[in-house]
Amino acid sequence: MSEPLRVSAVVLHYKGLEDTLACLESLRASRYAALKIYAVDNGSTDALGTAHPHTRLISTGANLGYAGGNNAGIRAALEHGCDAVFLVNNDTLLDAGCVASLTHTLAEHPRIGIIGPMVYTFGQSQVIGSAGGAIDWRRADAVNVGAGETDRGQYAARLVDFVHGCGLMITRAAIERCGLIDERFFMYWEETDWCARAQRAGFEVRFEPAAHMRHKAPIVWDHLGPAALYYTTRNRLLFFARHAAWRIKPLALAHAVNGARQEATRHAQAGRREQARAMRAGLVDALRRRWGRVDPARWQA
Repeated sequence: MSEPLRVSAVVLHYKGLEDTLACLESLRASRYAALKIYAVDNGSTDALGTAHPHTRLISTGANLGYAGGNNAGIRAALEHGCDAVFLVNNDTLLDAGCVASLTHTLAEHPRIGIIGPMVYTFGQSQVIGSAGGAIDWRRADAVNVGAGETDRGQYAARLVDFVHGCGLMITRAAIERCGLIDERFFMYWEETDWCARAQRAGFEVRFEPAAHMRHKAPIVWDHLGPAALYYTTRNRLLFFARHAAWRIKPLALAHAVNGARQEATRHAQAGRREQARAMRAGLVDALRRRWGRVDPARWQA
């Protein structure tokens, strides 16, 4: 009988100490014995310190975003000999069998590079947050499949375009071939980029509905804040410029630009001037190839 995969869970903490501690506790309750837990303090204002036992603490000293903060944890996990890394958002709770279900599927399908669980909304309902992700290449869009639906078993295990970044397991082999998360994204679209790079390198990206977790983020964002609008606008263009096929790339980028301009105008007309400025700044910075973390003064009055 082969040895179980050595999995390192990486939980990124920037704010929401109570959420982070609850997430770590759900990982500690996992029925998977070959699991190590890393908590990355990503320049938080409510530092973890030694608040949680049996967890390896890493401090970045600054907010490096989803990409840079998780990369710090991934590097530590690889140095300690893990076979797979499980990135887990701090505002999630995992079922006790989640890690075991994911690793079981990895063992059965050796071509998998990235795998993700069924993501439910927070609470006791079976409302889906993500049953894998799908990309519309022509319209330059990406959606979480099944979001808002009640889980009735309608989404089987299958290959997908991407998995939700709140719970993403990647093999050591995929990291070694594809590299770490691209820190140009800082936050938003980086997991979609990672999945696309893994597929390009010959790995499969798979959704596994037998593994369950819950995510606190809302399904529909009616009023995203300026920072989120800036990074989603800018990084959407970076993603499709990088990955769209040449024959449809002009169409995809035109959709992304026109959609952002229309949305910025809508925000301005509704009196949300900071949101409008953020989206316009995102467009400008994408054209100028200005990536990574950006000072919020770019969109603040």
